[in-house]
Amino acid sequence: MQQSQNILQQHWGHSAFRGLQQNIVDAVLQQKDVLALLPTGGGKSVCFQVPALMNDGLCVVVSPLIALMKDQVEHLKNKNINAVAIYSGLSNKQVEDVLFDASKGKYKFLYLSPERLQSKLFKSYLPDLPINLIAVDEAHCISQWGYDFRPSYLQILTLREAKPKVPIIALTASATALVQKDIVEKLQLKNAEVFQQSFERPNLSYSVFKVDSKINKTIEILNNVAGSSIVYCKNRKQTNYVAQLLQLQHIAADFYHAGLPQNERNAKQNNWVNNLNRVMVCTNAFGMGIDKADVRTVIHYDVPDCIENYYQEAGRAGRDGKRAFAILLYHTTDVDALEYLPTQRFAPIADIKKVYQALANYLQIPVGLGEGNSYDFDIVQFIKNFNLDIHLVMNVLKTLEHEGHITVTDAVYVPSKIQVVA
Repeated sequence: MQQSQNILQQHWGHSAFRGLQQNIVDAVLQQKDVLALLPTGGGKSVCFQVPALMNDGLCVVVSPLIALMKDQVEHLKNKNINAVAIYSGLSNKQVEDVLFDASKGKYKFLYLSPERLQSKLFKSYLPDLPINLIAVDEAHCISQWGYDFRPSYLQILTLREAKPKVPIIALTASATALVQKDIVEKLQLKNAEVFQQSFERPNLSYSVFKVDSKINKTIEILNNVAGSSIVYCKNRKQTNYVAQLLQLQHIAADFYHAGLPQNERNAKQNNWVNNLNRVMVCTNAFGMGIDKADVRTVIHYDVPDCIENYYQEAGRAGRDGKRAFAILLYHTTDVDALEYLPTQRFAPIADIKKVYQALANYLQIPVGLGEGNSYDFDIVQFIKNFNLDIHLVMNVLKTLEHEGHITVTDAVYVPSKIQVVA
């Protein structure tokens, strides 16, 4: 225990662990598989970073977002800890250099996306990587019962199969009992120690306002609560519009969404983190991986699609433990839209059968066969050939992917490629 606290003090400047962190660190050091459920801002990264530093070898961290990987790598480097991330945009030569250096013990932490686990280059280096711990961030993404299922997370089993004696720590801020069970099964966690910290945030006040004018209420809130704020909107166009309205009221605001160039997004994010802009009006593309503890207000300008998203986003306020506010604004029309949403989220079974049969005909494979194979897929030609509606097809493909039957990749070339998974 003393050694782990010394590491914590040396690199993080804290004299003691918080909540269940010490118990989780101890379990990992005992080479146990661990499932840790901690609230947003609960210090999940410390739970694998501290034990990884105490042992020889490399900690492989599987993470879903480039922004999250870059942010954590930067923080580790600032603590003089050798860390690196592999993400899209790197050349094959750059990736190979990183993997070669990792195999020779240059790094303590290697961050990568789950998709990277299936690359031939990674697989060729995997046997030589001196892995001492496998950390799976946002572990709920592996469960089909979760709100953010990502089929690519199923590839993490590659690591378990290649390194069966290496412990795995799976971390998430939100998982029902069913999702927890699924995580344990999908990752093949052995006699897993499960730690679940209370999700109560006593410093965070939750409020819901039914309003006629969302912008007027937003301005009122920001004028009455000082400090950094995030305003979440559902669509990209609205982020710019709301930011402009706030600026007219002399509130230092900017907007952010995934459609902006990467360098522009980075600049906007840095300006907000460094308090050059007080308010970030954004879609949910912003927030994950942002290490800013002094956010005083998170305002939801629109009602999120599900409670898990709301919890994740609202929880970005008050991570410093000081008083903070999570505020949800809604109008009668928002309720109508939410009631309509379930009919659009998953395609009806009749539509699924129709499109699936058309897919089999288009790809010239019998229904039920083709598992593991990849096929070129031109969605425009597919729609023309079978006289199908584009929205219907997209909805069915999304449903089939969510259920783990296919994966659809948007390649840099046309046509796209579709793979039958199961």
